[in-house]
Parts: sequence; structure tokens; C-alpha cells
Amino acid sequence: MGRSRRGRGSKVHAAVDAFGRPLRIDVTGAQTHDSKAFDAFLDWDATPMAIVADKAYGSAAIRQAIADEGAVAVIPSKSNAKVPIPHDPDIYAMRNPVERFFCRMKDMRRLTTRYDKLKRNFLSMIHIFAIRCWLN
Repeated sequence: MGRSRRGRGSKVHAAVDAFGRPLRIDVTGAQTHDSKAFDAFLDWDATPMAIVADKAYGSAAIRQAIADEGAVAVIPSKSNAKVPIPHDPDIYAMRNPVERFFCRMKDMRRLTTRYDKLKRNFLSMIHIFAIRCWLN
């Protein structure tokens, strides 16, 4: 786990299918930028048609990596971008299952309060939650 100004903290990164079931999960330190965790999500068994992500993943390198995989990057541009890159708002609306996944994850008090000090313990609890998502 990492340290930030607020103390110890962590960020959960997840790749979720269209039904809100987690496919890949990773945990980074709170001070780590979101785009640094993207490399862990590149190696797919089957290439997705589109990858929908939020603005933090909108760098040119990430967009190029998605294009190299043969998928379409549906990532809105940052508000201060010199040249805005268009995205399909209808496909971007499919990001909702990801947000619902994180909302359901916050229903587990242990994950919300992040009692675990070690990454492996915290990640194992997230995996238990992921199994529960797949069983429902």
C-alpha cells in the first residue's frame, strides 16, 4: 500500500465485463497515478471490441496501446486538452457497470474502511468479493 498526504491509502483498479462482473483487479498505492496501473490490464485472452475508461487513462500512450491490441479506445479527453479527441457517448455510457461494481464493493465494510495494511490481504478480500459477484 502507498502513502499520500492523507496517510496510508490505496486505489483499486478493475476491468469489468458488460454485466458488472470483474475480469481483472489490481491495487496500487494512493499516490500512484491511474495510468500507471493500465499495463496490468493489457494482456487479454480475447481482444475486446472497445475499452471504455475514464479521463485519467486518456494519455496518447494508452490510446496507442489499445489501438495496437485491435480495440477502440472510448476515453473522453481531459477538459484542458489542446486538441479534444472525440469519443462515442453511447458506448461511453456502458461504463455504468464499472461504477456499479465499485458501488457494490463499497457495501462491504471491510473493503470500504480498508482495514488491511498489506496489499496481499486487501487484494484477497477484493477477490472474495469478486467471487461473490460472479456467483450472484
